[in-house]
Amino acid sequence: MKTHSIFPKFVAVLVCLLYGCNDNKIGIFDHSQDIGNPVLKGETHYDPETETYTLKGAGYNIWFARDEFHYLFKEVHGDFKLRAQMDFVGEGKDPHRKIGIMCRESRDEDAAHITATVHGDGLTVLQWREQKGMEMRDPEDEIFAPESHYQVLELERKGNEFVMRGARSENDPLVTIGAHTLPDVPSDALVGIFICSHDADTLEEARFFNLAME
Repeated sequence: MKTHSIFPKFVAVLVCLLYGCNDNKIGIFDHSQDIGNPVLKGETHYDPETETYTLKGAGYNIWFARDEFHYLFKEVHGDFKLRAQMDFVGEGKDPHRKIGIMCRESRDEDAAHITATVHGDGLTVLQWREQKGMEMRDPEDEIFAPESHYQVLELERKGNEFVMRGARSENDPLVTIGAHTLPDVPSDALVGIFICSHDADTLEEARFFNLAME
């Protein structure tokens, strides 16, 4: 009589319990979540035909000692390079609303992170929180791009160094905007795209497309 071992199924269940299982991938990402418990809840939609991600999110800001925003991300080990073309949908309410690419220590609202971001008024910046719970400082914790209204952003990790590049259109070459070393973001980190309305009572929307992850 042929018997079938239940051991492989047991191992699969155990792995899911320990590390989590995800059957609902969103394009190249695994998780869609609000960080910092904003009053208005965000959401993500993915169009597989056009490979376009539409994010809606609120949040008071990504600054000071804690953040509020909507995040679409995956867990990445070690070095990476993520590039995306992006734009806001609609005129928006606050000129400091933000979209971009983020690498984050954890899902905690006060986690260390580094962020390549473009604001609603076109301001384009590399900004970071050095350590968990620290106040983000102006201008010590940011590098400003020489121009504004970048449409393509790229964030690359090489060890503890993070490099931001950008282009003002999809046809322009990427140029280096700045780099920063951030030891407090571990090798196992969260990497993805985000939106923050800079107004707790406003829900903003943005599109991300032509994504490339290495």
